[in-house]
Amino acid sequence: MLTPSRLALARSRRGLTATELARKAGTSAASIGDYEHGRRRPGPATTARLTEALGFPPGFLEADDVPELEVEFTRPASRRHRHAALGAARLALGFDGWLTRAFAFPEPDLPTWDHHDPETAAEVLRARWGLHHRPAPNLVHLLEAHGVRVFSLPPDCAAAGPFSCRHEGTPYVFLDPTATPDDARLDAARELGRLTGVADAHAFATAFLLPRAAVLAAVPRGPLTGQVVAHSATWHVAPTALAHRLRDLGLLTRTQHATVCAQLARRTTGMARRETSQLLTKVFRELRARGTTPHGIARELLLDVEELNGLVFGLVLTALPGQGDPGRPARPRLTVVRR
Repeated sequence: MLTPSRLALARSRRGLTATELARKAGTSAASIGDYEHGRRRPGPATTARLTEALGFPPGFLEADDVPELEVEFTRPASRRHRHAALGAARLALGFDGWLTRAFAFPEPDLPTWDHHDPETAAEVLRARWGLHHRPAPNLVHLLEAHGVRVFSLPPDCAAAGPFSCRHEGTPYVFLDPTATPDDARLDAARELGRLTGVADAHAFATAFLLPRAAVLAAVPRGPLTGQVVAHSATWHVAPTALAHRLRDLGLLTRTQHATVCAQLARRTTGMARRETSQLLTKVFRELRARGTTPHGIARELLLDVEELNGLVFGLVLTALPGQGDPGRPARPRLTVVRR
């Protein structure tokens, strides 16, 4: 029997209107509305046509409800792209539920504040997480080590931009798969700020990645462009991001800042590789050792491998080339080692 919320989820994930889906499935838009609101139940043949039109495996529309999410998007995007991204995030929650039944993950350690300014909030969280004045390591690894679940969005959802939310006490971050390595790291820091509740997430991200006292101690006043580039590599940020921070901290005058930025515009600099998930890599390594295939995971989740791969930074296809079916060993406890 069709689950109404599953039909609505699948339609939004595919970015279809009721009229568009009705045309593909050979029914009416009014019928789609009735099915999604539970006013009528389609027969098996109609359910099969809907499933095929939506591109999900058989049984997807008849499975249990998927949790709703409340998400605040910050990037301008069409309603269609936002609905598709939200649908992908809800599918990721289903995958996360599957994972937590098989593995024990780090408990969330992410407080929220109502009154801290971004600089103070970043300083407090750095101290709580033991970073103090050191450069932050891989941001995805760091978030995962403190109980934040980090997923990528499928490429067709990239226009919606990164976002974050909490569900049943667990914080989640969803990252834009098309962002440059530098931008993806900054996006992760901004979503961290949103999860803590600060008013200015960008200011939090800047302060978290480039803590005031440490930068003032390390960078001389009036640094040359080459020095800015060298220090940006130490802090794992884009040189322009460091230049903006140095201007705001008074280490670059506005004229010096303009000169440095003009010179940086003629250079190709930045992080060479995008930060990705260490936790999911460990998960897939363990699943591979059990003999679990990508198709086996996708089959249990009622997804296809491409959909699953889009949620996990493309790790599935590269990390699970083995064969076999899932076993039922004891739940391994996964930890994240910071690098």
